[in-house]
Amino acid sequence: MEKQAFTDSCSVLAEEKRGHLIPNGNDHPGVNGSLVPVTASAGGGMMGGDTGPGGGGSCLMSGLEKGAEAAGNGSVVGGYQERETWTRQMDFIMSCVGFAVGLGNVWRFPYLCYKNGGGVFLIPYVLICFVGGIPIFFLEIALGQFMKAGSINVWNIAPLFKGLGYSSMVIVFFCNTYYIMVLAWGFYYFIKSFNSVLPWSTCDNPWNSENCIESFRYDICKNGTLVNSTLANATLPPNMTCEDLANARSPIIEFWERKVLNISNGLDEPGEMNWEMLLCLVAVWIMVYFCVWKGVKSTGKIVYFTATFPYVVLVILLVRGVTLPGAYDGIMYYIYPNWSKLAEAQVWIDAGTQIFFSYAIGLGALTALGSYNRFNNDCYKDAFMLALINSGTSFFAGFVVFSILGFMAAEQGVDISQVAESGPGLAFIAYPKAVSLMPVAPLWAALFFFMLLLLGLDSQFVGVEGFVTGILDLFPETSKKYQRYRHQIAVAICCILCFIIDLSMITQGGMYVFQLFDYYSASGMTLLWQAFWECVVVAWVYGADRFMDDVARMIGYRPYPWMKWCWSYITPCVCMAIFFFHLFNYKPLTYNNSYVYPWWGEVIGWCMALSSMLCIPVSILYKLVSAKGTLKERWTYLTTPVWGHHHLEYMSPDTNMKSLPSLSPGSDDKVIIFESVM
Repeated sequence: MEKQAFTDSCSVLAEEKRGHLIPNGNDHPGVNGSLVPVTASAGGGMMGGDTGPGGGGSCLMSGLEKGAEAAGNGSVVGGYQERETWTRQMDFIMSCVGFAVGLGNVWRFPYLCYKNGGGVFLIPYVLICFVGGIPIFFLEIALGQFMKAGSINVWNIAPLFKGLGYSSMVIVFFCNTYYIMVLAWGFYYFIKSFNSVLPWSTCDNPWNSENCIESFRYDICKNGTLVNSTLANATLPPNMTCEDLANARSPIIEFWERKVLNISNGLDEPGEMNWEMLLCLVAVWIMVYFCVWKGVKSTGKIVYFTATFPYVVLVILLVRGVTLPGAYDGIMYYIYPNWSKLAEAQVWIDAGTQIFFSYAIGLGALTALGSYNRFNNDCYKDAFMLALINSGTSFFAGFVVFSILGFMAAEQGVDISQVAESGPGLAFIAYPKAVSLMPVAPLWAALFFFMLLLLGLDSQFVGVEGFVTGILDLFPETSKKYQRYRHQIAVAICCILCFIIDLSMITQGGMYVFQLFDYYSASGMTLLWQAFWECVVVAWVYGADRFMDDVARMIGYRPYPWMKWCWSYITPCVCMAIFFFHLFNYKPLTYNNSYVYPWWGEVIGWCMALSSMLCIPVSILYKLVSAKGTLKERWTYLTTPVWGHHHLEYMSPDTNMKSLPSLSPGSDDKVIIFESVM
C-alpha cells in the first residue's frame, strides 16, 4: 500500500516514560518543522521541495512503497536499502574501543603525564575531558545514530554545513594513509623478533657503523673525563676514550635509522625503495582489507580480539616490568605530582590536545560507527563508558611504560628523563632497547610488537570503514545485484589508493614524508577546527534543545543539561582557545631537532592542513551563492533538515503504537502519542 505524502501537517510525537513527558519539539517551533513535499529520485534519493522563510525542519514524507516483507541485512524496503546494524550492541562498544584506544594511549599519554607534572597532569586532563572530550564524543555518536548516516550525509541535519562531512573525510583519509606506516614498521619488528638474538642488540650486522657500541653506561665519563675505569674496562672496547664514547651510536638507533628507514639526508632526496618494508606494507594492507571487506558484520567480530588482546599483553608486560630493578623509580617519575606545573599554559594545552587525539574526535569514524546502532540504543551511557575505558587505558599504560623505562635508566646509569620518549621514539628505540636487556628478550619483543600491531590495526580498519561508509552513503544503491559487492569494491579502491601514496613513505626519504602527514594533515589544529564547527552547527544552527529532544526520543530520557551547555558555550571556547594557542606558537617542522624542512615542504604541509579546514567555509559560501532568493530565504532553506527514510517509522502520524521501539527495553510504562497540526 502506498503511503501518501503529507503537505500540510506533521505529527509530533511525545512519549511519557517513567511518569514524565519527553517532548519531541512541542516547546521549540520547527523542531519537526513544516513539511517538504518529497519525491523519490531516480537514484533512490529523496528530493525535497523549497520552504519559505521561517520554515523549520522538513518532515520526510514520501510516496514510497511500504512492503510487508521484513528487512534483512542488505534488504530493501520500498526501494530503499535498510541500513546494516550491529549483530550485538557489544560489537559497537568493542569497535569504538578498538578505534579510539590506539597507539597514542600507549606512547603519548604516559610521556605527557611525566613531562607535565606527573599525577598533577590528571587534573587538567580530567577537567578538559568533561568540558570537551566527552560532550563531542557523545555528540558524534548520537548524531550518527539519529541520522543513520556516515560522516557526510549526517550533516543533512543542517545541509548548509555539509562541508563538515567532507572535511572529516579528508582528515580520516590522510590518517588512513600515513597511520598504516606505523603498523608496517611494527610488523617488521615483530618478524625480526623471531630470532635467537635480536638484530638491534648487536653491532656485527652489515648496516652497523664503526661507531656502534653494544653496551655502555653513560656514567663512565663526566665532563669528558673517565671517572670509572673499572666499569669502562668491563663494558667498553679497548683503547676507547671519552671523546670516542661521545660519538658512539647505539645498535638500536642504527637498526632504526640505517636498516628500517635507511634514511637519506632530506626531503629532496627520496632515494631508493626499501623492498622489505614494501612487503610489510602489502601484508598489513591485506590484513586491513579482510577485516573490513564484509562491513560491520565482520568488523564487529574481529575487534573482539584486536581490542581486548592488547590488554592481556599490557598486564603481562606490567607484571614483568614491576619485577625489574629500577621499576619503582620509573613509576614514581610517572606519577609524582609537581604542583607548580598547573600554572603553565602548556600543561593545559597538552591535556586538551591529547583528549582530542585519543578520543578520535573530528574524524567522522565515530559518527559512522554510531550510524549502525539501533535507533533506541542508549548512546549516552555508551559515551561515558567508552571515555572511561579510553582514559583508563592511557593511565594504566603509563605504569607499563615507565616501569620498563625505569629499568632501562638503571641499566644505563642515567636519569629517567634521558630515556623517556614519546611517539615512534618510544616504540622503536626506547622499548626495543629495554627488552634487549631482559632475559628471554625475543619473547618480550614479540609480545610488545604484537600488541603494537593490534592496537594500530583496529584503529586503522575502523578508520577505513568510516571513510568507506561516508563514500557509499553518497551513492545509494537499490539494486540487490550490485549491493553484494559494492562495499568490497569500495574498500579495495580505498586500500589501493592509500597504498600508492604510501609508496613515498618506504623510500629513503619516506620518514620526512611521514612526518609531513603527521604534523599537518591530522594535526591538533585541524581536529580542533572540526570540533568547533560541529558544536556550533548542532547547538546554534540546528538547536541544542532541539537535538536534546532528538536524543530523548532515542534513549527514552533527557541527558543532563551539562551536555547542552558544553555544546553551546564551553566546548567551542575550549576548542578555539587551544586552536589559537597552537597557531600563535607554531614552529616549523624539523626532524630529530636537526634537519629543518625546506620552504616547499612547509607549503605542502599547509596545503594538506587547509585541504580539510577550507572545506567548511568554501562549502558554505558555495551553497549560499548558488541558492535562490534573499539571504534570509537561502539561510532558511539551506538549514532545513532533510530527514532520512528511517525517521518515518518514528515520526509518521499513522505509526502503529506496537511498532514503536521501546525507549527503555523491559519497561512496561505507557507510551502516549500526540498529534498536532503545524
